[in-house]
Amino acid sequence: MGALTGKVAVVTGSTSGIGLGIARAFAQAGAAVVLNSRKASPESDALVAELGVINGGKTIFGAADMGVPAEIYAMVEEAAKKFGSVDILVNNAGIQHVAPIDEFPLDKWDQVLATNLSSAFHSTKACLPLMKAAKWGRIINISSAHGLIASPFKSAYVAAKHGMIGLTKVTALEIAQQGITANAICPGYVYTPLVEKQIDDQAKAHGISRDRVIKEVLLVNQPNREFATVEQMGALAVFLSSDAAAAITGTAIPVDGGWVAH
Repeated sequence: MGALTGKVAVVTGSTSGIGLGIARAFAQAGAAVVLNSRKASPESDALVAELGVINGGKTIFGAADMGVPAEIYAMVEEAAKKFGSVDILVNNAGIQHVAPIDEFPLDKWDQVLATNLSSAFHSTKACLPLMKAAKWGRIINISSAHGLIASPFKSAYVAAKHGMIGLTKVTALEIAQQGITANAICPGYVYTPLVEKQIDDQAKAHGISRDRVIKEVLLVNQPNREFATVEQMGALAVFLSSDAAAAITGTAIPVDGGWVAH
């Protein structure tokens, strides 16, 4: 019996990176898991099979564009129909666009806010009635170190991630006496396939070694000069979903090697 046996977890944006790391950790802890990305693919089918081996076949795929509210509500409804409820929600889906404010494309602003922030509102709204009925629930919003501090040229991303922490606090206050918690995880740089590509791209662009890119470009603000891992994110999400974390709510927990301690 795992720590989360009998629980059902929906993890948005979970076919790679942090989301997949959290989904794997939930499966290993015994939870039923709903993986998500915009549409099914051979890769998502393989992940459903992989996690199903871990949690006894209790993994499904929920296709939903997190920028489209109707698709979010339909995904949650399908998850509840399949497994009976949704006990744990992890809002992880996110995109990025980098540009100065006065050059920031309006459609990109709308897209980042819809995917990174509004999606968390809609999925929370969809799941809360199920959690209230069960008198138990866990909402985990994957914000960012950029939910606590800012960097230039990331206006939409920083605004969305700050907003996600605000949403987390409001949610926590509203449901504090109903057996439901809401918390935000604020990662710094986490080693993922996307970051691996950034390392190679930056090395070519600047004509410097991979090690220098890691230490002097990507991790310059991360005092321990080490990437966090998706396994660490998964372990924290499992802990926040456990009964041991029942009194932890409304928090924003940095996992950033000391970045926001500056």
